[in-house]
Amino acid sequence: MSDPARTSATQRTDALPSYRPTGVTAPAGVVVVDLRSPSEFAADHIHGALNVPLFDDEERAVVGTLYRHRGPAEAFERGIELVVRKVGELVAVVGAAAGLDATPQDLEARVRAIAAEGPEALEHSFETRAVDALEPGTVLLHCWRGGMRSRSVAALLRGLGWPVVLLEGGYREYRRLVHAQVGELEFPTAFVLRGMTGVGKTLVLHELERQVPGSTVDLEGLADHRSSILGMVGRSPRTQKTFESGLCRRVDAGFPHGWVAFEGESRKVGDVVLPESVWSALVGGTSIRLVAPVERRIRVLCDDYLATDGSRAELLGQLPFIEGRLGERWRGELCALLNAGREEELVEILLERYYDQRYGHSERKHAIAHEVDSSDPAACAAEIAAWIAARGA
Repeated sequence: MSDPARTSATQRTDALPSYRPTGVTAPAGVVVVDLRSPSEFAADHIHGALNVPLFDDEERAVVGTLYRHRGPAEAFERGIELVVRKVGELVAVVGAAAGLDATPQDLEARVRAIAAEGPEALEHSFETRAVDALEPGTVLLHCWRGGMRSRSVAALLRGLGWPVVLLEGGYREYRRLVHAQVGELEFPTAFVLRGMTGVGKTLVLHELERQVPGSTVDLEGLADHRSSILGMVGRSPRTQKTFESGLCRRVDAGFPHGWVAFEGESRKVGDVVLPESVWSALVGGTSIRLVAPVERRIRVLCDDYLATDGSRAELLGQLPFIEGRLGERWRGELCALLNAGREEELVEILLERYYDQRYGHSERKHAIAHEVDSSDPAACAAEIAAWIAARGA
């Protein structure tokens, strides 16, 4: 969210300061506080934001139900009582994050004084004035739409003398900016790492980024999914919104070498749909095939899919789907191999009978400009970087 040029000369000096975002990255040194409920925050949030919910998910549902069935006044009263109970903790958490004094003893009275006008009057009492820039240490506060939740908390914290600024339009405005930017993303000359399951495309991509910083976009990392039927094992797949936010931040960081490398993907990475700009870059990019012996591929997959404590249980939950794809003869067999600790045998069967047959045809469709052995990811990445440099990309 870069600094916009705005004027505030005509605004009241006692109005709440507000900042209108123009991008998806918060200014450096600013403490972003998201007052939305935990589920709202989990679905997507501004990168680096601190979630300090004014209401938890259950409380938000109760207040919402009261609003719909009993009216705004009763919902407002219930909301105030909830806030009074937790205002001390809220102020303490924000203060600790921003390095501000959080010791006032009259917080409950301050909340009740702010709320004394009632919901309708309060809705119109929080005028705002635009600020041109945010200083390091500023607390940038927001809720869903920059409404009463964030304005009332901002008024409370400003009353403590804290440097609090509202995010104008709240998360909804931030999300609008992300959506607009996703439709306009541009990439430099693209190179696409392709190859059969287990050759270590992700390992090579990460090594390439380490050797040539700013040269890659890790789509599977942004989605936290391996883009396969077992791709969620050991991961926490992200929402479309979170993926798009991360993608925009990555593109904002730039491509200093004039080229970018992706891992080859289908149009979907888990449940995330790749934006048209990314898909066009993949389809139009120069393809580099990675190859590795089957023994290496088995090792890579075992290390990856059994990397976390819960991976084995997650695999046991997903393997029956593949057993069904392979036919009745395999019903229960793959799970039995995993339970018996015969992981390498299991992976070899998966490669031979499922992955290589399923994805081999699609891999052969791409015109390959260069082929590299990926058994040693560091050496592979170095060769790819040198080859790209020799092409003058």
